[in-house]
Amino acid sequence: MAAARPTSSGSGALCRLVLLTLTILIFACDACKKVTLHVPSKLDAEKFVGRVNLKECFKSANLIRSSDPDFQILEDGSVYTKNAILLSSEKRNFTILLSNTENQEEKKMVVLLEHQTKVLKKRHSKEKVLRRAKRRWAPIPCSVLENSLGPFPLFLQQIQSDTAQNYTIYYSIRGPGVDREPKNLFYVERDTGNLYCTRAVDREEYESFELIAFATTPDGYTPELPLPLVIKIEDENDNYPIFTETTYMFTVSENSRVGSTVGQVCATDKDEPDTMHTRLRYSIIQQLPASPTLFSMHPTTGMITTSSSQLDRELVDRYQLKIKVQDMDGQYFGLQTTSTCIIDIKDVNDNLPTFTRSSYVASVEENTVDVEILRVTVEDKDLINTANWRANYTILKGNENGNFKIVTDLKTNEGILCVVKPLNYEERQQVNLQIGVVNEAPYSNEASSRSAMSTATITVNVQNQDEGPECSPALQTVRIKENTQLRTPSNGYKAYDPEARSSRGIKYRKLNDPKQWVTVDENSGSITVIKSLDREAENIRNGIYNITVVASDEDGRSCTGTLGIILEDVNDNGPSIPKQQVIICKPVTSSAEIVAVDPDEPINGPPFHFTLESTSDSDVQRRWILTGINDTATRLSYQNDLPFGTYTVPIRVADRLGQSHITPLTVILCDCIIENDCTSRVSPRTGNGEVKLGTWAILAILLGIALLFCILFTLVCGASRATKQPKVFPDDLAQQNLIVSNTEAPGDDKVYSTNGFTTHTVGSSAQGICGTMGSGVNTGRQENIELVKGHQTLELDRGGGQRTLDSCRGGHVEVDNCQYAYTEWRNFTQSHLGEKVQLCNQDDNHNHAQDYVLTYNYEGKGSMAGSVGCCSEQQDEDGLEFLDHLEPKFRTLAAACTTR
Repeated sequence: MAAARPTSSGSGALCRLVLLTLTILIFACDACKKVTLHVPSKLDAEKFVGRVNLKECFKSANLIRSSDPDFQILEDGSVYTKNAILLSSEKRNFTILLSNTENQEEKKMVVLLEHQTKVLKKRHSKEKVLRRAKRRWAPIPCSVLENSLGPFPLFLQQIQSDTAQNYTIYYSIRGPGVDREPKNLFYVERDTGNLYCTRAVDREEYESFELIAFATTPDGYTPELPLPLVIKIEDENDNYPIFTETTYMFTVSENSRVGSTVGQVCATDKDEPDTMHTRLRYSIIQQLPASPTLFSMHPTTGMITTSSSQLDRELVDRYQLKIKVQDMDGQYFGLQTTSTCIIDIKDVNDNLPTFTRSSYVASVEENTVDVEILRVTVEDKDLINTANWRANYTILKGNENGNFKIVTDLKTNEGILCVVKPLNYEERQQVNLQIGVVNEAPYSNEASSRSAMSTATITVNVQNQDEGPECSPALQTVRIKENTQLRTPSNGYKAYDPEARSSRGIKYRKLNDPKQWVTVDENSGSITVIKSLDREAENIRNGIYNITVVASDEDGRSCTGTLGIILEDVNDNGPSIPKQQVIICKPVTSSAEIVAVDPDEPINGPPFHFTLESTSDSDVQRRWILTGINDTATRLSYQNDLPFGTYTVPIRVADRLGQSHITPLTVILCDCIIENDCTSRVSPRTGNGEVKLGTWAILAILLGIALLFCILFTLVCGASRATKQPKVFPDDLAQQNLIVSNTEAPGDDKVYSTNGFTTHTVGSSAQGICGTMGSGVNTGRQENIELVKGHQTLELDRGGGQRTLDSCRGGHVEVDNCQYAYTEWRNFTQSHLGEKVQLCNQDDNHNHAQDYVLTYNYEGKGSMAGSVGCCSEQQDEDGLEFLDHLEPKFRTLAAACTTR
């Protein structure tokens, strides 16, 4: 029996080992993937172990579980410890269960944890195998956990060359972390190719290292190409998320709807992006004041919104939130940071102003204006000195006459009631006003703004005041016929005492009477006519004559009024003809229109009756005839083809009541087309035409005469200086003053040069006249050569003895005695003029233009019209008498043109 126990215990241990092996095999057979993680023998709680790729096994998993309660697997495949673990054996494993609750699908992934000593043993055994097996020289994936605790040096990987079977191979590495910063972080054993890390690495400083591995023989031969090695630093959650601001300031309006945006906070994390280490979760951990909860925060975006519509600035105007951000998607072991958020509640006009009293009483004296009589106060819970608090007052009722206005005191927000139009105690002793108040800003709840308007009533008592006489109405009228007999009394201006409601004790006096036509009775205010009243007098408009009257009481108080005297018309004026001179252009018309006017009222005016008044001249009836046009005009026509001249025609014009007036009308029969031609012409055809010169015209004539004397004096002085000058031709004489002129009647003895510009006289001699006037030659016939400066032409007569300067007005002026022979003149001008002409108006081939030099033909002599230039300067009208004796046909043409 005793000997059997050990046997049974040994067999039991064997059975348990077989069961464990079968379980592992079952899990391994069902697992979609196996992953091995190398870990130290001791693992702290909430320690990052490694990361597995869950999507390689199950892409649509929404539930991740671990078979070992000491480990936790996150969504990105990160494996963390929940508790502190001490690996007593060299190997430990657990299963990750991946499932999808929608389609009831489930998969498994086996994770094997190997102790570091077991790994080293395996690597040594692999080295032995590598001596017998052929390996490839290829890049090997390698990684180092950030902030690894070691032990250091930490074995990472082994690099091996296939040529090591035939040669002695030395291994070496270069790159960042070896011979470049950070130096000496990695090294490789020369003989074995084992790659080691010497110290911990921060991923936020170096994400990876790219090394180059070399395999060489002792003599320097390189049997392999350089091998690139990439060592990735696996991230560890060693950085806290940090808010972008230590304190956030936001504003939100009171009474905001649920879900209204308040603001957004943001945080950053230096750990590896797109991992659980940088997956942040935001939350509100505290609110001050705490109750009620009014705000919420979106966990992933950090957006703060309102969770209640009970925000009331009048209760709490500021809230303070303590907010938190945590990585690892908010897991309890994630790193977290807090910050402060202050939210100010913005005021809206949700409180109407209300009067502190419902009724007020005020008093004011009559006839008082621009005075403050009352101040009213209101209460408003909205923010002070804002549009939501400031009040606007309105008078709703009782101010139909516009006697009051109410304004707001900007400092106190009170309503100030003022009188802007005087009150009259005799008319109203009390005024009842209703006032209302609203804010400058519209009420937030428009539906109830009208019904909720606060109102109050004000009773204003008007106090009586002894104000003296009152001139009411200010303008009073009285009717009087013009030409009324003198000393005729009439009603006048009446003022009254409003207290006594009578006119007793009031004195009157006249303040303004432009024509002194009336007097005013001191006691009654009636007027008396002292001068003849004339409705048609000057400055009388619409038949009304105004005087100003002052009414005063015993205490000296007074008022001023206007008395308008309406002058009733009397037919005391006969019609007259205002235009007492008419012009009849006989070639055009045979009559003239006569218009009469009557200053009296229309009832004493038209229709008018026109008649020719008989005089000692019995020919008036025979020469003239009147033809009616309308009620106020007639047409005067001549008979028997009267000669041109001035006639006096007396015309009597009578109104409808027979009042008449004779107007002596002056009629001018004129040979004209329009009347202005006759009034401006001095001609015997009108009989008595005359020209009158005014003062300014006479002064202008005298100034013109003085100017002419000055010009004449200047010419005389200039001529005297010219006689004393030496006979020298200026260089620019030909250029400025010599003008090629037409030649009239050239003789047969003239020989012209080939260029057409110079002439030569054969068989005769001539004298030239120097100066700026001109020069010429004479060959028996008249010849002009113009040397012009201004508008003067030198003409040599046939005899050649006298040389005169012919002006445009036909006069002759003696020229100075400075003379030259024609040969001298020609010799001087030929070289200058020819040289200059040859250079003018040439093209590229040095040819003159076709229109540059023109030959003038003989145009005749002795025209009665004279020079065209002289005609253009003619200033007087001599020789135009023939225009007064034109044929009848031309007169008809002229009349037709004038009519058009």
